Amino acid sequence: MLDPIADMLTRIRNAQAAGQAVVVLSTSKLKHTIAKLLEHEGFIARVEKEADGARENLRIWLKYTMVSPTQKMPAIQEVTRISKQGRRVYVKKNEIKKVKSGYGIAIVSTSAGVMTGAEAHKRGLGGEYICRLW
Repeated sequence: MLDPIADMLTRIRNAQAAGQAVVVLSTSKLKHTIAKLLEHEGFIARVEKEADGARENLRIWLKYTMVSPTQKMPAIQEVTRISKQGRRVYVKKNEIKKVKSGYGIAIVSTSAGVMTGAEAHKRGLGGEYICRLW
């Protein structure tokens, strides 16, 4: 697998399109940090690390809103990976724009850790623009 973050985001996107409640994937520090950030911002319900023998997995509970008694809408409408394996994208603090007029978030990896674009702008930090979602 060349890009584990893109794989994680694609698995979440596909699971929500299929209406699944839980996604299980292999864990890393960066994946866990991004998932905790999504949980804190209210895009996913819960995140846990679980031991499966010698390796750890990341279990992510997805969040939905009920549109009607028979139809549910996923909390994450769209995910776009910005910085990719072959082309890294770095932004300065002034280049971080609001996503969907503040309804979405940008995820930026800074020298102070992984955080939302709004928090990075508030702290005056730039970094690698990982993805945006709403």
